[in-house]
Parts: sequence; structure tokens; C-alpha cells
Amino acid sequence: MPLHNPFRLLGEGLVTPSRGHILLGLCLLLVSTSVQSQEIIAHRGYWKINGSAQNSIDALMKADSIKAYGSEVDIWLSSDGIPVVNHDADVTLDGEKLVVQDTPFATLRKVTLANGEPLPTVEEYLDAFARCIHTKLIIEFKPHRTKEQEDELAVKVIDMVNAKGLSDKVEYISFSLHLVQQTRELAPNAPVYYLNGDLAPEALSKMKASGPDYNFSVFQKNPEWVKEAHELGQKVNVWTVNNPEEIQKMIDLKVNYITTDEPLLVKEILDKQ
Repeated sequence: MPLHNPFRLLGEGLVTPSRGHILLGLCLLLVSTSVQSQEIIAHRGYWKINGSAQNSIDALMKADSIKAYGSEVDIWLSSDGIPVVNHDADVTLDGEKLVVQDTPFATLRKVTLANGEPLPTVEEYLDAFARCIHTKLIIEFKPHRTKEQEDELAVKVIDMVNAKGLSDKVEYISFSLHLVQQTRELAPNAPVYYLNGDLAPEALSKMKASGPDYNFSVFQKNPEWVKEAHELGQKVNVWTVNNPEEIQKMIDLKVNYITTDEPLLVKEILDKQ
């Protein structure tokens, strides 16, 4: 039978593919393409596993091992100007709470994560990230008290990323409008997203942000923002989605990225679409 013949054998007979079958196949292809475009970002790395911890180097490497699109990490500046990795504005050392911005790195270094790792510097984190094969690093610049601190943080981290040849593998996010704007200037080719949830896609377009990266509740209240963002050429991320029902709602909204503490659960749900 010639390769271009539109017939196929079924048992002993010939079956002609109907117009309905062809249309159904095209619809399934379109749905498959839509699902494949939705990517998973491991929130603070893939840490919900034995031996790992939030924002640890181990969590970063585990995110890469499950082939997550991205691994999110939180960045602060110590009082003596060292970029360090931590989510909260403070850390606990010997039962005492210390504000990261007010604490020198030598003291912060004594802090251990839940898996026993020392609190890492950004440079250490980037050196580990250089070994990742599948995963991008999603760097969250935490808002600081002054614009001068935020400027220093952005310059030091972006210079470090560039010096290590990792600029094409890093994206940036922040709740601080100032940091979003500074990052756009310092890394004009990098994706930069705004986290706060208070700006519509049109406003983000004017400031040349790559798109909204908002809590899922924002998109539940403003579902039209997803479509508006896509029409403006933006991509949409949503955080932090861990519940199966909420995960499905965000998939149905056709967001581009789902940030989650449960990356394997999101993958399982996506695979079933």
C-alpha cells in the first residue's frame, strides 16, 4: 500500500478515516499542545522529600532530578553585603531571631537548614546550579528597606550570574516594583516577573515586565488577566498551588507556569489531561 494512501487496515476490511475522526484528531493535538506548554516550578526547590530542606542546595538538585522547568530560590543581602539564600526576613540561631539585613554573613553562616546544610550564599547556590541539566533557576529578589540595598543586591547577583555564564538559565521575580525595574535594566534579555498581584497585564506591559506571577487567588478573582496577558505577549505564572482542585483550575485557565511545593502531584495531574 503506498504511503500516501489515506486508508488503513482493520481486520480484513478497509476503513476510511471520516472527517469527524480527522477533526477529533486535530482537537486532541491542540489540547495536547496546550497542556505541554504548562510548566512546573518547584517552590524553594523540591524539598518535600527525605534529606532535603527549603532553599537548600539539595532541594535545587532534586528539582533538576525530576526535570522541573524551574527551581525558585529566595535572595537577601546580609548587613555586610553578601547575597545569601533564605526565604524569611529573619533566621533563628541558638533560639534567637536575627534579621538577615541586619546580620553579618559570618553570623548567618552558623545557621543550619532543616537538612543540616549551612545557610548558603548565592555564589554557592549558583555553583551548584551550574551542574543542573534540566532546570532553570528562578531567583526571587526579596524587598529590602531601602532602594540602595535593593540596587546593591540586584547588581551583585546579576553580575555573578553573568560572570558564571548562567544568564540564559536564570529568570527573576520580585514583589518590589523597584527591583523589577532595576532587573529589567541590568538583565534586559532575562524574563522578569512581578509578584505582588496588584497590577493588571497592561500596566506590566508598560513597565516591560515579562508578565504576572501572582498568587492563585488573584487569578480566581481576575481570570480575564490570563487571557489579557497572553494577548500582550506575556507569560503567566501562579503560586503557590498545592491542592489538586486549585491545580486543575489553574490548568484550565491556561497559565504558563505553576509554582508548587508538590511538583510531582502537578506533573501527575498534567499527565492526565
